[in-house]
Amino acid sequence: MGLLSALYGLGLSCRRLCYSCLKKPERLPARVISVGNLTLGGTGKTPAVIALALEAKKRGLKPCVLTRGYRGRTREPCFVSKGAGPLLNARAAGDEALLMAETLRGIPVVKGRDRYKAGLFALEGLRAGALFILDDGFQHWGLGRDMDVLLIDATNPFGNGRLFPEGILREPLSAMRRADFIVITKADTAAGETVAGIRQEIRRYNPDAPVFEASHKPAVLVSPSGETTGLDTLRGRDIYAFAGIANPSYFRSLLLSQGARLMKFREFRDHYFYRQADMDEIKRDAGGLDIITTEKDLVKIRELRVPDKISALRIEFSVAGDFYSTLFSIILNVA
Repeated sequence: MGLLSALYGLGLSCRRLCYSCLKKPERLPARVISVGNLTLGGTGKTPAVIALALEAKKRGLKPCVLTRGYRGRTREPCFVSKGAGPLLNARAAGDEALLMAETLRGIPVVKGRDRYKAGLFALEGLRAGALFILDDGFQHWGLGRDMDVLLIDATNPFGNGRLFPEGILREPLSAMRRADFIVITKADTAAGETVAGIRQEIRRYNPDAPVFEASHKPAVLVSPSGETTGLDTLRGRDIYAFAGIANPSYFRSLLLSQGARLMKFREFRDHYFYRQADMDEIKRDAGGLDIITTEKDLVKIRELRVPDKISALRIEFSVAGDFYSTLFSIILNVA
């Protein structure tokens, strides 16, 4: 391990020790489920949080998403949505928080760096009995939780096995032992022996947590106005695509899997905020081709002048087995 990763790991250990021995995590007067990962993005966390919140609502619960709202400018706790659509734009809320606010109708989304304070803020405006879903919470030790759901990306589970900044790990692999549930995401796109190897690595550190496999499947194409069209329109179609996400190669593979002919693909850095000049350049670069991007990118360009023929590929999280029934039966019986 290099010096920078060693220093990062030392700081991580000190912080973890602080919350273990000196500063106990704050507890909200409500149940809390954390959804997070060990790596720097790309696991499909946002679709998983959306799916979990929708399933909770379907079961008669009162979910509320607590999110940091990465790169969102607002710092104090605030509602990104009270369940009737976004109250903030992408620059104020952050792209992932805004996407959840657009998708989760009837489910509040609350942003705040301190998720405990954000939860207390949310409770002031919510009815009793809220179930908090902590977005990207595996390393947010300041807030106690009743359950930790850990996501591991089958297409790039642990990178080179090194901590940031030499690798993509936020924590050592031994941190898997804290997880109550582990979900191997994008398992449908990985070879069987790859998934089996990931399971074996999980069991080295956590022999007890239930392990499930999930897929992130393309669902529909979404226009900037919210209209949807079927994926069959992609088959045999020449397209131009762009994305500013952690794993653009996976997005590229999804487009190809739908039979699209990808004439050009442009990558931007993760969480990139587009300017009008970017849109104008993309329009010129596409040269009249239909343009496809991700939903996370689409929410950031709604306030810009966008090309006429642009849409986003909506991805839905689907988990195999009795994941939801097992998870909710446990969380509902937590004292």
